[in-house]
Amino acid sequence: MIRRLASFRIPTTTGWGVGLALVTALISGVSIFTNGFAVKQLPDAAVYTTLKNGVAAVLLLALAGATVRPAAVRAIRPREWGWLAVIGVVGGSLPFVLFFTGLAQASAPSAAFIQKTLFIWVAVLAVPLLGERLGWLQVAALGVLLAGQALIVQPAGIAWGTGETLIAAATLLWAVETIVARRVLRTVPSGIVGAARLGFGLVVLVAYLAVAGKLAVVAGLAPDQWRWVILTGVLLSAYVATWFGALRRAPASVVTAVLVLGAPVTAALGAIQGGGAIATPALAGQALVLLASGAVAVLGVRRRVQASARA
Repeated sequence: MIRRLASFRIPTTTGWGVGLALVTALISGVSIFTNGFAVKQLPDAAVYTTLKNGVAAVLLLALAGATVRPAAVRAIRPREWGWLAVIGVVGGSLPFVLFFTGLAQASAPSAAFIQKTLFIWVAVLAVPLLGERLGWLQVAALGVLLAGQALIVQPAGIAWGTGETLIAAATLLWAVETIVARRVLRTVPSGIVGAARLGFGLVVLVAYLAVAGKLAVVAGLAPDQWRWVILTGVLLSAYVATWFGALRRAPASVVTAVLVLGAPVTAALGAIQGGGAIATPALAGQALVLLASGAVAVLGVRRRVQASARA
C-alpha cells in the first residue's frame, strides 16, 4: 500500500489543478458547515482549533511520509524551510484561532461568504507578486462571482460584528499565505508544504494554549467532543492536501476562484438542516457562482495552454 502511494503521481497540469480545486471546494463547503456546529460543542475555540489541527497534522505527516521520497526532503534548502515556517505561522496557526473564534460568534453563511472573498484578495496580490495576468474577461467573471455570493447570503442574513471582523482578518492572512505558498510550491512538494503548514502551526497553537493556561481544558473533554474534533480534523487534512495540490498546478487566482463553489454547498446544507427551501435569489446566486467559477477555470486553463504553445 505504501509503495503504491509513493509511486502514484497526479499530473502537474493546470487542468488537474482545477480538478483538485473543485474537490477542495466541496470539502470546504462541508467543512464550514460542520465546523460552524462543532466549534460550539467545545468550551473554547482555541482548544478546538488546536486539537482539530493536531489531528490533521498527524494525518498529513503520515501521508507525506508515504508519498514523498526522502531525497525530496533532503533537497529542501534552509531558506525554503524558513518559508515553510512562515506558512505555518501565517496560514496554519494565527488565522485558525481568529477564524474559529469568529465562527463561534458568527453564522455559518456569513462565515462562508467572508472566507470565500479570499479569491478577491489573492487576485489583487497575485498580479504584482506572482506575475499572474488577468484579462478583462477574468476580471468580469470575478465580479460576477462576488455578486453571486451576495445573492446566496442575503444582506438581511449578514450582521457585521466582532465575529465577522475576526473572520475577515483570518481571510486576509490566508491570502498572504496563498501567495507565499504558491512560490514555495515551485520547488517543494505539496505534501511537504501541507504537513509543514499544520505541523509548524501546531507548535504555535500549543504554545498559545500553554501561555493562556488552556491546556487543562483538553483533559476535561467528553467522548462526543473528541468525535467532533476527529471528524473536522479529517476534513481539514483532506482540504489541505487537495488545496496545495491544486495550488501547485494552477494559478492562485484560478484556484481561489474555484474554491468559491464551496459557498453554495454550505448554503445548501444549511437549508437542508433548516428544513426550508432555498430562496429564489439564493438559487440565482448559486447559478452565477457556478457559471463564473467555470468561466475563470476555463479562461485560466486556456491562458496556460496558450502560454505553453508560445514557449
